[in-house]
Amino acid sequence: MAGVRTRARTWNWLTALSYVAPALILIGGISYFAVGYNVWLSTLTWDGVSAAKPVGAANYRMLLADPVFWGALRNVAIFGVLTVTIQLALGLLLALVLSNPMWGRGIYKALVFVPVVLAPAAVATAFRQFLRPDGQMNQLLEGIGVTWLQPAWLADPQIALYALVGVNIFQWTGFSFLLYQSALSQVDTHSLEAAQLDGASTLGTVWHVVIPQLKGTHLTLILAGVIGSLKTFDLVFLLTGGGPGRSTEFLTTYIHKQGIVQFHVGYGAALSVVLLVLALLLTWAQAKLYRLGKDT
Repeated sequence: MAGVRTRARTWNWLTALSYVAPALILIGGISYFAVGYNVWLSTLTWDGVSAAKPVGAANYRMLLADPVFWGALRNVAIFGVLTVTIQLALGLLLALVLSNPMWGRGIYKALVFVPVVLAPAAVATAFRQFLRPDGQMNQLLEGIGVTWLQPAWLADPQIALYALVGVNIFQWTGFSFLLYQSALSQVDTHSLEAAQLDGASTLGTVWHVVIPQLKGTHLTLILAGVIGSLKTFDLVFLLTGGGPGRSTEFLTTYIHKQGIVQFHVGYGAALSVVLLVLALLLTWAQAKLYRLGKDT
């Protein structure tokens, strides 16, 4: 009987493995292999055509002395902090407002979420027209009498990065709204009633009772926003291409220019390895914060 049970367990294990094997092969054979191959490429100097030459860590030393790399890192940091902060605030505000009974609430919710499902290429194409010097945004400003504020949104090095921030907020605030609305349905109603009985104002109840109970949602959105900022490429590439100058250069666009446009394959691979390491470190740090938040 023991032998029969052992064979049955083995058969069950092999059956379960056969179901997950395709996914394991796909992940291990493509994703992990690609990461390892990219790390190897980062130790070469190669134009993608001629023979590659091993250079060890030379690409990484060159990267540390590259001002464009540090400028791209700064741009990503500014973009990430602004977009994540504003999207969290707007998403929570919209979720709180639309959690109250009102006429057309379903329509408003749909309108808030629609930009999330739009293709980034479509959003970028539309905003490239809106933000032209003679585009609809400046026409709107002129129509309401703000004639002194009609900049070249995407052509001014001082403004272009913040214009990208605005476009990203437009597209992804609905995602924050959706998660916050789901989380609000789980808020302890007894604590809300207790706060009202104690005479707390609406703002005080939101700040001291509701927001602390949404800690898990805050951290989830921060994690998704930070990783999304590091990965942002299509929006920048289609709207500014990293310009004017290098004012909107991101790590992703710089990797594309080095590896694809200028054929510096080894250096582009080194940049992408740094991007991967940053993403892993930030994910690890925020996962630790998430666990600490759950324990407190």
